[in-house]
Amino acid sequence: MVKERILEVYNDSFEHCLAKEGFLPRFYELFTASSPEVRDKFKDTDLRRQAWILRKSLYVLTMASVGTGEARDELIRLGNSHGPRGLNIPAALYDLWLECLLRAVEEFDANWSPEVERSWREMLGPHIAVLKSYSCARPESADLENSPG
Repeated sequence: MVKERILEVYNDSFEHCLAKEGFLPRFYELFTASSPEVRDKFKDTDLRRQAWILRKSLYVLTMASVGTGEARDELIRLGNSHGPRGLNIPAALYDLWLECLLRAVEEFDANWSPEVERSWREMLGPHIAVLKSYSCARPESADLENSPG
């Protein structure tokens, strides 16, 4: 579970950013410009629809931070859909994803500070680590849903 202050700072920033129309499109501008591999992964993607999906995923990651079972199940689904049996997203792209997201937050949150940055990292970091672990799983390995934790 996350500390109350971290959750409060993150939630204020999260809601502030999502309330601004250009936040998610700006993230995708930054992310797709960050690497040829990312650009290639999104070449045939409807980014408007993808922004809606990202909004939902950010809510899932937030809920996972406060320990809801539904969010854990959704995190498993995200891991599977982005792992070798799905989109096959390399682990390194998750780090790039977070850095681009934080750059967008910095641009859209007027209250950006080291504390705001730290709250985003603490809220999302553990879940990104879980998603990265799915990218390292071999398709023929046992399902991670059955792993402890």
